[in-house]
Amino acid sequence: MAISIVRAMTQAVQAYAYAGPSALADGRLGLSTSGGTALSGPHTHPRFFSGLLTQAAPAAAGLLAVADVAMARYHQPRPGWTRDPVVTCDGDRLRFESFSACGGVYARLDVTALDGEVLDRGTTNVDVNGPLRESLRRVGGRDPLHLGVGPDELTVTTLDGAVVEKKVPLPTRWLRGFAEVQVIAAGFDLRAELNGPQAVRFLRSLPRGARGTVWAVPAGRELRLAAGPGRGAVCLSGPGRIATLMPLLRFAKALRVYGPAGDGQAAAWELELPGMRYTLAVSPEPWRGFSGEGQVLEDLATDEAAADADLIGVLLNFEPAVEVGLLADRSGLTPARVRAALTQLGTAGRVGYDLHEASHFHRELPYDRDQVAQLNPRLTAARALVESGAVRLDGDLAEVTTSGGLRQVRVEAGSCTCPWWFDHRGSRGPCKHVLAARIAARALVETPV
Repeated sequence: MAISIVRAMTQAVQAYAYAGPSALADGRLGLSTSGGTALSGPHTHPRFFSGLLTQAAPAAAGLLAVADVAMARYHQPRPGWTRDPVVTCDGDRLRFESFSACGGVYARLDVTALDGEVLDRGTTNVDVNGPLRESLRRVGGRDPLHLGVGPDELTVTTLDGAVVEKKVPLPTRWLRGFAEVQVIAAGFDLRAELNGPQAVRFLRSLPRGARGTVWAVPAGRELRLAAGPGRGAVCLSGPGRIATLMPLLRFAKALRVYGPAGDGQAAAWELELPGMRYTLAVSPEPWRGFSGEGQVLEDLATDEAAADADLIGVLLNFEPAVEVGLLADRSGLTPARVRAALTQLGTAGRVGYDLHEASHFHRELPYDRDQVAQLNPRLTAARALVESGAVRLDGDLAEVTTSGGLRQVRVEAGSCTCPWWFDHRGSRGPCKHVLAARIAARALVETPV
């Protein structure tokens, strides 16, 4: 098999089997694919695209930036991490995605400047090896570059058919991060938009170290740095975590900055490049990976979420933009239940969120739904509390009996007397006691009299 996963308590080891290494030679970029899912079904080495990148230099630099994030660990750096980016072909663009090893930085390159044949739609991993990285660094000028996403394109570069296999540790936080990012990003607003020269000036004014926190505050048509939050400000904790934007500045047409509507401190930075966009989502603190944010738990806690996700999953077709209203009409579900189902699908890596288009998109990662409960221990613990009869409801108040003592919960407000709530005040999702109380309250409402 092209992909095998060995589960453990905290991580898995995934083997990527490629027909040969990716390579760039004589103006032809061949990206070797591992096992993946396509419209035509599962494939060991799917072929998605053959044609031209009409903007070769920014595409090469953008792909290298995504690969750099996949190899980085911004919090407590350690050598030895490697991970191949994911690519999704949805018919009119290629989306390359990756996560940092620490789980605090998400990167995506959306390439729309394509001229060629879409052979299939779907998702797979692509090999980005050392020699290819060196070749990508040398791409320049405005000449188009031939791109093949799939093994057949590699025959022009001498491959002998030998299988190249990589075995890499795959922390569960990587998948949880994909799920959390799409939920968090869906609540972001556009805070500022700068043209190319303004973007270059601002990004080059940032401190170069990876530590510390700065705030970007809109000032007319510019952004300025501030020591603390202000109206419309966006937080950047660890400025060094957006370093992969810097090599792309020579191509920058615009910079868009997104932040949460509330008091959260995650943010997203989107560079508009010729024929493509490069997006970085950055967690609130360098030590906080997106995997621990807990924003998906409310949607996952509903009893109908899994069944709804099965229905919505069947309706997905690798669309570049998933329309909630259309899915609601086709499925007969309410928009709220469709969004909850998309969150459930997100925990299995099946949807992402595009800030520029303000919509979800369909992709498939090589994970199965049986891992969802394992990836969300708070939800598992909450359901166990309900099943053991540990929750006693009294209107909007609840008492939850635990081994650590009695917890008082305000169901609607989502507050609790446990140490978790006092430490985070809801900023990292609900605690297990609030989740348990809300599950019990929902069951009480839904139980026939």
